[in-house]
Amino acid sequence: MSNKVVICGVDTSLLPKITAAESRKLLLEISKGDKTARTKFIISNLRLVLSIVQRYSQRAKNMDDLFQVGCVGLVKSVDNFDVTLNVCFSTYAVPMIVGEIRRYLRESNSMRVSRGIRDVAYRAMQVREEIEQQGKAAKIDDIAVVLGLPPSEVSYCMDSVNEPVSLFEPVFNDGNEAIFFMDQLADKSESEEIWTENVSLSQAIGKLSEKELNILKKRYYEGKTQIEVSNEVGISQAQVSRLEKNAVEHLRENM
Repeated sequence: MSNKVVICGVDTSLLPKITAAESRKLLLEISKGDKTARTKFIISNLRLVLSIVQRYSQRAKNMDDLFQVGCVGLVKSVDNFDVTLNVCFSTYAVPMIVGEIRRYLRESNSMRVSRGIRDVAYRAMQVREEIEQQGKAAKIDDIAVVLGLPPSEVSYCMDSVNEPVSLFEPVFNDGNEAIFFMDQLADKSESEEIWTENVSLSQAIGKLSEKELNILKKRYYEGKTQIEVSNEVGISQAQVSRLEKNAVEHLRENM
């Protein structure tokens, strides 16, 4: 029996479901300009928006508004998704939807920031999006050059309008596997020497399987995100997350 949730006049229990193969086919049709396929795909992914919106239910006065904002993120994801990349659509769409929701909550936040700081922050965000749309990494220094401001001032203004985020906040949960915010971060601080300083740790590492060791080396020695590891190894991000957590648990047991 489906759980019925009515939001913005939409009964989510009646929304159609599509398989991975159907999703891929629709995305290819959308890339060729098929408007009907675009509409069908968007409707079929409204559950994804709902699953994300529900996490913010305690912080929003009007869930209908929040759902509409999430739908904006979904539409942007559909229109900007590159079918030539070996990336699952939800992996690309979730951060986009979350970003739209956070922007909405930030702008409606009761905590007031001076208009001058907000203006700089929003101009910086716009520049960042423009740089990222060109396929480049948007660094604070690059944004500062475009705005003609010191990097420290740009960083301060952007931080002032950002909402604190818990590292353990889930950015996606399909009911089987949760992906947390910390899983999206690359760790650049570890070095190979740190791995072998402790004899106990070194012995524990030696007991890991080749697959587990490969995942940990890419994550903590090479400093790559789970998405980057997923693309290199050829498995899903959820599988990378599971292997990483298993490997860490094995280290704890063996130490």
